[in-house]
Amino acid sequence: MASLGVKRKTPPIANTVPSGGAQLLRLGPGLITGAADDDPSGIATYSQVGAQFGTALLWTMLFSFPLMAAMQEICARLGRITGDGIAANLRRHYPKPVLFGAITLLCVANVLNLGADIAAIGAAVQLVFGGNLNAYAIAFGVFSIALQIYLPYRRYVRYLKGLTLALFAYVGTAFVIKVPWIEVLRATVVPAVSWTADYWMALVAVLGTTISPYLFFWQTSEEAEEIRINRNESALKRKPLQALAQFRRIAFDTRVGMALSNLIAFFIILTTAMTIHANGFGQGIQTAADAARALQPVAGRLAYLLFAVGIIGTGLLAMPVLAGSVAYAVAEAFRWPASLESKPRQALKFYLVVAGATLTALVLNFAGLNPIRALYWSAVVNGVAAAPLMAMLMIMCANSSVVREFTLPVYLRVVGWAATCVMLLASLGFLISTARGGN
Repeated sequence: MASLGVKRKTPPIANTVPSGGAQLLRLGPGLITGAADDDPSGIATYSQVGAQFGTALLWTMLFSFPLMAAMQEICARLGRITGDGIAANLRRHYPKPVLFGAITLLCVANVLNLGADIAAIGAAVQLVFGGNLNAYAIAFGVFSIALQIYLPYRRYVRYLKGLTLALFAYVGTAFVIKVPWIEVLRATVVPAVSWTADYWMALVAVLGTTISPYLFFWQTSEEAEEIRINRNESALKRKPLQALAQFRRIAFDTRVGMALSNLIAFFIILTTAMTIHANGFGQGIQTAADAARALQPVAGRLAYLLFAVGIIGTGLLAMPVLAGSVAYAVAEAFRWPASLESKPRQALKFYLVVAGATLTALVLNFAGLNPIRALYWSAVVNGVAAAPLMAMLMIMCANSSVVREFTLPVYLRVVGWAATCVMLLASLGFLISTARGGN
């Protein structure tokens, strides 16, 4: 039990630990969070990296996996131990400026990111079917709001899990083209570091895309949501005998989700490296739709269609995560009822925040906000917010008044603080590079 961060001795509960097959069926918050990490904004970043630098940054997917997996596991444990999301725990144990500072940064970054994602979905649908981009953006925005408000959480989660299959479009795309796998393997395990400003900006962008504050808030709140909807489950501070089974499930769920996230990002970088970069078109890629469009002449219509379909699927998956993480954070801060399982009249303010975040993102698009600039400023805000929030999470999970006896095991303390330091250095590098570049 010590390796799981449980200090109190408890009776054996091996019979409550699900088998491997059962755990696959129980994949949930970690799987959805990992898949949402590859949203259209992330796809745009990975496409730019592959198109501009070829395979030179493939190693970052291997490097970032343990860092992001550890942080998401820490978030999931916090939600399962306390039965509350990050904002509720900050409200209960820390000063209000800390709480509202974190929520403000989250809201700004998520709305900008959401606006860029909605625009990307519209552009991808337009690529495949033609028609009006703005009409598609409105339709998908309203559709996402309606699903979150009127579809109960139990059914909604099944829909989100199904959408994770869209990510495999990028794996399929890589196998439509010719790939020198020996060279790819070498680039994956041996970092090819360049000391140029563009390379370091790209490195920071990749890290900022894979480790994002909205994922922290979402997974923590979804673990708390799972407790609310399952009668036999409870916050571990109330039912510590469930700890072994839950911590094993969380570790498995989170690692599978983050592995999927990085695997798909790997294939996006690989596909654009082998096609767009190899044909000298790297400088023209700014959005995910640009990447899909550029694939057609160099990789064929099938690769182009797979890439575009992936953008649509991941966008539909990411939109509720971005809007939902804002709604959970705001509702928890003000002690409003917050649950995707609730009917609209039972959690009216929570759903108003969901709708408000999505509609604000839509309005920003129609107000002339450039999606590229939205992504840029979203990255800046996330870069500023990530490291301090990660440090606060590490402190909370070492605080016995928050997590009782369930403090973090050694491996999560080490990797969690390492991830925090990496993100601090990355965000500083991002801001320094931005200042020097005059953006």
